[in-house]
Amino acid sequence: VIGVVIGKTDVRSFPDRKNIGSERYTFNFTIRDSPTYFINVQSWGREEYIRSLSESFRVGDCVTIENPLIQSKEAEREEKFNPVTPSCYKLLLSENHSVVKTSSCYDMDTKLLSLLHLPVKDPQDYYSLGDIVANGQSLDGRILNVLAAVMSVSQ
Repeated sequence: VIGVVIGKTDVRSFPDRKNIGSERYTFNFTIRDSPTYFINVQSWGREEYIRSLSESFRVGDCVTIENPLIQSKEAEREEKFNPVTPSCYKLLLSENHSVVKTSSCYDMDTKLLSLLHLPVKDPQDYYSLGDIVANGQSLDGRILNVLAAVMSVSQ
């Protein structure tokens, strides 16, 4: 699978249920290879492997994923913590079987770079900041998708 990384989480650790007293490490990222299709990728393993893999690329890099395990995603549970994707599957990386290679999008396909700026939600499923200000009372307690642009960043 070849795609551009459009999102990435930090490395986290959890107690290992199989080996009491040790921890397993994980991080997730999302790749996109077309305007319509993107998928979440999950990686679990030893701390050294996960940290090294996580540090090997960043959002905006193009990656080639070899030998991932394809799993059905548990939509209700997984989409709380990951972007909602159009696929009912996710990719799972294994330290022993999977390989992630990073390369420049210019070297691979410049069309992949344009995918970085496309929203991952339906364009009809957003509220503007003006809508929220005008209708704040009726929206109270609801979870909304907001489409906004950063105008400036300062201290």
